[in-house]
Amino acid sequence: MSKNLRWKVLVIFGVVALAVWSFYPPGEKIRLGLDLKGGVHLVMRVQTDDALRLETQTTADRLAEQLKTANIAVGGIAVAGATSFTVTGVTPEQDGAFRGALTEVEVNYDRASGAAGYTFTLKPNIVVQLREDTVNQALTTIERRVNELGVAEPIVARHSAADQILVQLPGVTDVNRAKEIIRSTALLELKQVEQGPFSDEAAARAAFSGNVPPDLHILPGTIEGAPGQPASTGYYVVRRVPAVTGRDLRNARPTLDENNRPAVSFSLNNEGARKFGIFTQNNIGRQLAIVMDNRVVSAPQIQSRIDDEGRITGNFTNQESQDLSLVLRSGALPASLTYLEERTVGPSLGADSIRAGVTSAIGGLAMVTLFLLFYYRLAGFNALVAIAVNLILLMGLMAYVGATMTLPGIAGFILTIGMGVDSNVLIFERIKEELATSKGVKQAVAAGFDRVLLTILDTHVASLIAAAFLFQFGTGPIRGFAMTLSIGLMSNVFTAYFVSRTLFELTLSKRQVAKLSI
Repeated sequence: MSKNLRWKVLVIFGVVALAVWSFYPPGEKIRLGLDLKGGVHLVMRVQTDDALRLETQTTADRLAEQLKTANIAVGGIAVAGATSFTVTGVTPEQDGAFRGALTEVEVNYDRASGAAGYTFTLKPNIVVQLREDTVNQALTTIERRVNELGVAEPIVARHSAADQILVQLPGVTDVNRAKEIIRSTALLELKQVEQGPFSDEAAARAAFSGNVPPDLHILPGTIEGAPGQPASTGYYVVRRVPAVTGRDLRNARPTLDENNRPAVSFSLNNEGARKFGIFTQNNIGRQLAIVMDNRVVSAPQIQSRIDDEGRITGNFTNQESQDLSLVLRSGALPASLTYLEERTVGPSLGADSIRAGVTSAIGGLAMVTLFLLFYYRLAGFNALVAIAVNLILLMGLMAYVGATMTLPGIAGFILTIGMGVDSNVLIFERIKEELATSKGVKQAVAAGFDRVLLTILDTHVASLIAAAFLFQFGTGPIRGFAMTLSIGLMSNVFTAYFVSRTLFELTLSKRQVAKLSI
């Protein structure tokens, strides 16, 4: 054996060994998609109008606080829709000062005057940007929550419409818990309690003679009973503008309160700690409402200044405290979600799919084997070895790059067998043509491989371009097929040309061959 041929054989053995190491054992190193492993498939719509409405409400509340601080009297500020709010009762004497206070508001809002006052409407470009940012933030938040759930190889991606998100959770069995964690808004706010708790909302309104000031609002909440007694529902009157929000959180974790009941401890970032420290120092002896999704979960009394640590208590179970910690750590969703589609795939169905796919691949390989041996005789063994190496490389590369094996991916696997046969048929037919010109066996083999290489590259590049478009514009299953097809195409060039040629050269190097069994 020549030195050049020895190196070729060593390269083939090395590549095959590396590929086997990459995917063995398959149960641990091959990632299975939802259709093979089982799990849940969800399609959700982000209600971007919620984010626009929240932005409008926040801007209106901030303007109200600013006008109150500057002693600028207005009749009222009311949110008129998701993208607009109105200010009424601005007197001519205060109009100049009022307009001077609109510097920040008019960055994002257009102002129009009318008989009743002023109307502020979000600028169209800001609306488009807010909708896009809302979906992107929801995508990031959902991805963090899914990762916290410990789901292996989840898929969280944009779906067909601009405001839709696809979530696939392989192996998930508790579907309802996963759905609740994903869609929970988890908006944390720490607000000052003005009065309460009251037994019902009417009593809360009566405390203000039925006219609750615009900078306050009434929220339902939990009133903890005496030890051993169940909690009841009450109503709190709290400041509309929070001291700090969930955006100021650094971390949240499950813990126990002083009565050994499940609770959630949280820590604030530097800016949040600064604001919370000033707020608690100025309100010692008053109640602090801990608000989750517009409900007061607890209202402890502020005993001293608090900077960067706090605790949420309530009638939580261990699981509820863990879930609440999870959603707080991942951040609040910028808008609510509605489910458009839900499908659950059982693991037994995935096992059946794998079994059917493997059976199809073995059946196809067996038929190919019979054809190659019947038509090309002993030369057909070279093609079979090249195809087998191609499949091993395909498995190894998929495991190495972290590609997910799906049911369409199995179809791509079977297609790879067909591509391997096609490439070898092209080579063998070219060798037969060279033999027909009375060339020697070695010269015919060399010429056959050299002259068919460009044809193989041409067909494979064209197929790779098609696979690239499938991967770019396709959904999950289509992308799985495109990924398998792409890897199979690249490995097939190596096996059909390099491996098959090396096998021919290895056979011809051992003895003088006057006739090739092809």
